[in-house]
Amino acid sequence: MHKKPIEIAEKYWGINEFRGSQEAIINTVLNRKNVLALMPTGGGKSICFQIPALINEGICIVVSPLIALIQDQVNALKSKGIKALALIGGINHQEVIELLDNCVYGNYKFLYLSPERLQQEMVLERIREMNVNLIAIDEVHCISQWGHDFRPAYLKCVSLKNVAPNTPFISLTATATKKVVNDILSTLLLDEVTFFKDSFNRKNISYQIDNTEDKYFALKNRLSTDEGSAIVYVRNRRTTVSLVKYLKANGFGADYYHGGLSQDEKKEKLTNWTLEKFKIMVSTNAFGMGIDKSNVRTVIHYQLPENIENYFQEAGRAGRDGHLANAILITNKADKINAENQFINTLPTIEFVKKVYKKLNSHFQIAYGEGFNETFNLNFRDFCEKYGFKKNKTFEVLRILDVNGILSFSQRFREKTTILFTANKGELLDYYVKNAQSKKLVQTILRTYGGVFDFETRIDLNLISKKTGLQTKKIKEEIKHLEKKNFLEFNVADEDLELTFLVQREDELSINPVAKKLAHRNKIKRQNFNTVIRYIDNLKKCRSKFLLNYFDETQAENCGICDICKKNNSSSFNRDDIKFELLNELKSRNLSSRELTRILPYDKMELLTALKELLDDGRIKIDAINRYAKV
Repeated sequence: MHKKPIEIAEKYWGINEFRGSQEAIINTVLNRKNVLALMPTGGGKSICFQIPALINEGICIVVSPLIALIQDQVNALKSKGIKALALIGGINHQEVIELLDNCVYGNYKFLYLSPERLQQEMVLERIREMNVNLIAIDEVHCISQWGHDFRPAYLKCVSLKNVAPNTPFISLTATATKKVVNDILSTLLLDEVTFFKDSFNRKNISYQIDNTEDKYFALKNRLSTDEGSAIVYVRNRRTTVSLVKYLKANGFGADYYHGGLSQDEKKEKLTNWTLEKFKIMVSTNAFGMGIDKSNVRTVIHYQLPENIENYFQEAGRAGRDGHLANAILITNKADKINAENQFINTLPTIEFVKKVYKKLNSHFQIAYGEGFNETFNLNFRDFCEKYGFKKNKTFEVLRILDVNGILSFSQRFREKTTILFTANKGELLDYYVKNAQSKKLVQTILRTYGGVFDFETRIDLNLISKKTGLQTKKIKEEIKHLEKKNFLEFNVADEDLELTFLVQREDELSINPVAKKLAHRNKIKRQNFNTVIRYIDNLKKCRSKFLLNYFDETQAENCGICDICKKNNSSSFNRDDIKFELLNELKSRNLSSRELTRILPYDKMELLTALKELLDDGRIKIDAINRYAKV
């Protein structure tokens, strides 16, 4: 007998009631109907496909765009005792075959894969052999050319309809306009789709803009007055480091997070922040998908976001526990100029795209007609300096080549690690007979890599870690120890990009098809950026209403708690009205100024002025812990 959805939810997630449209979506999927679901950030999208997949016999295929998100979800399922695996980059052909065999014969419940995997006929053929009970397309806005994060590989999602023709689809996203929704429906070619849209309205988030020339002071002030954990979003790695130095110098517990960190470093920082060993995480947008900390009270954008979709998703990581939270964007005039330089002035022409593509091929010595499916590691800064390219504009070219299927790249930090054993095998044997802790490591290296006694050999520390069970940090320490003993030579060079060429080199023929798409992409980026500018320049319309209108929620009402609403509300009351409300709140309890600011719908400066006048009149006082009390 099948268990009920709520029983599965309680067993694995400790949930005793569903939110929003979750239950209706789950029941629709269980009735084998196709679903398109739009749910806000933090709305619990994943259980809408995970619960039906667990109830029904067979395996669920999940297509997701981000490796980090795939790994987070697979690890979370495994921690609950649910059999799940991922088909991501960096897996060799034999491992892919073994993983697919596990899906066919191993009673697995979930197979997560990137959309690029759907371009492999072998993968599609093996999916055809599986008992697929559900196909889930996560972040489905990536399938639309009108979306902010279009991924051409997502167009291959429709091929799953052919290999599993009787299997229902569930497509999910947290950011989609009406135009994007129509594009999704037409592209997936599904006969009938039940559409669900939960309101994107987050009633507990107060959206605010701080216009200030002293952004450091504004940041410090906000983080001083807001309780709970915080995320500060910036646009580049360098700023994450500089802001953390500033915050630590001013007594805050903070750390940084960006795409250039190793997986071990990311995991350690995230764990420490989750356990509240420090309060503030300063990050690029690399810190996002899969981050689910309920008590984030403040999300600050220290620099302008590229588009409203990204801003709304990142701001939505505040207040997931339902309590009042703040989403603050700190900006000034210089910000607009800097953001325009980064987002608009870096939009490349087709001529520049061709130039960068040719130089990449020259850099890696790829001959005309060759390069298909070859992978290279790249020090991006060195490449730009070598050919005199501006980094921002060149990085945009890599994105364009990526989304158009010319190459794929991952922006993850790698260390090019090489080893050459200078001792002979006899000397090594004598050493690790006396030093057992080195035996397993040395044996693993020797068994995994041939030629390490003859020439400098590249090794993969993550692979060695997997085989030995040792952390990469410990492996490097032990190798360095062996180097000091003159047993080997050890070299490490930083590389921050991994590129895989998806087509053979044909120069003009490779790039010409991109021209029309590039013009379309540049147009959308300009429109998106202009909407961000309108949002921050807006001085009259409720900020929540502005955002909801953007996502086609035309009946949205004023939130009452954003900076615009507070200012409008306070202007309709005189000072005596504000004082009356303050005294009423202080009747039964003592409250701080920040608590009063959150509770009452008034402009902060108006409220502080009223508090000062009440103090001067002797009608209130300040207690020993700086809270206001009625006399």
